Amino acid sequence: MKEGLKKTNFLDYSILIPYLLMSAIGIIMVFSTSVPYQISHGLSPYRSVINQAVFMLLSFVAISVIYRMKLKALKSQKLLGFLFFVLLALLIFARVGPKLITTGNGGTHGWIIIPGIGSIQPAELAKIFIVWYLASVFSSKQDEIGKKDIHEIFKGKSIVQKLLGGWRLPILSLILIELIMPDIGNSTIMAAIVFVMVGASGISWRWFSGYGKIILAAILAFIGVLYATGGNIIPTFLRISYINKRFIAFINPFSDLANSGHQLANSYYAIANGGWIGRGLGNSIEKNGFLPEAQTDFVFPIIMEELGIIGGILVLGILFFLIIRILLVGIRARNSFNSLMAIGVSSLLLLQVFINVGGAIGVIPETGVTFPFVSQGGSSFLVLSLGVAFVLNISADEKRREITELTGQYQVVKQ
Repeated sequence: MKEGLKKTNFLDYSILIPYLLMSAIGIIMVFSTSVPYQISHGLSPYRSVINQAVFMLLSFVAISVIYRMKLKALKSQKLLGFLFFVLLALLIFARVGPKLITTGNGGTHGWIIIPGIGSIQPAELAKIFIVWYLASVFSSKQDEIGKKDIHEIFKGKSIVQKLLGGWRLPILSLILIELIMPDIGNSTIMAAIVFVMVGASGISWRWFSGYGKIILAAILAFIGVLYATGGNIIPTFLRISYINKRFIAFINPFSDLANSGHQLANSYYAIANGGWIGRGLGNSIEKNGFLPEAQTDFVFPIIMEELGIIGGILVLGILFFLIIRILLVGIRARNSFNSLMAIGVSSLLLLQVFINVGGAIGVIPETGVTFPFVSQGGSSFLVLSLGVAFVLNISADEKRREITELTGQYQVVKQ
């Protein structure tokens, strides 16, 4: 029986196979979307896909290592504390470091150059760290949360203590630094993850639903302000006033096709060009210099142009199946850390899909967030793969515990 309870016998293929499929689709689309840019800049057409493949192989190694680790080691507060200070240092360095080894894009900072490989974005690491850190903290407070409800989460006599006490100062510092980059997309995802993790921590549903209604009302009010002002809500003397272009494009991309609306309008053209069955893999028109960031932020419209609406639905279907399977692991888990971790990873994936696709089709303002596993971006691929690795480990742990308990019950009955 001991041999039969090895963790390798409990590998969750309903999570692993969709992940591998998305990885394969990602390699294909990175090659398809990046070749025109590489050639136009006199670079090797294989450069981007090779970099992506390197990060994909690193991700596979990381999954193998994390899958074999004991979950007790992954919940270590000392490990999380060490990782927090490393991550904080990386974020600060990415913002203020010398331009020779740091870079930015579209008015934002946040990338650290690694010679021979490309660049990494610490913000991607911060997202999975927040899930991991909050899962560890909240799982250790289940008894207290059960007794004191939300007051245990936000304990403190003063407003300052409630905002900065305990787990909140580390999390707020990460989000604040990301806002300073400025990176609206990733900082929004970080804040949303915190909201989800607090809601899943064990507090009463009335608190989660109540705050959810307030946030929804604030979002609707913000959209109303955008329409009322035409998108010009940030004063021009501020360095982040370039964000107004995204708001203007959200209101009406066709009002300024040469400037603010260029990306979103061409995203629409790409989707329209594809129709139901697409123009064929590699035959996109928009990726040939018409749609900027075709290999990253706007890879989904290129998928729809080349593979059609049907192809786009299939890709989303695989990804949503993966998200649902991860969420079910969290819902069914009997260990609070396992449950919170899986719910957090599924929420991270869902948020990233919504913000990327929503921005590409004009449902929300475009924020520069990658499409999970498919967009070019080694950091994003690696970090989301780490999330999958955690859940594979958790799924195996839960299955093995269930088998052990059932075996023990059978032996007791037999006796």
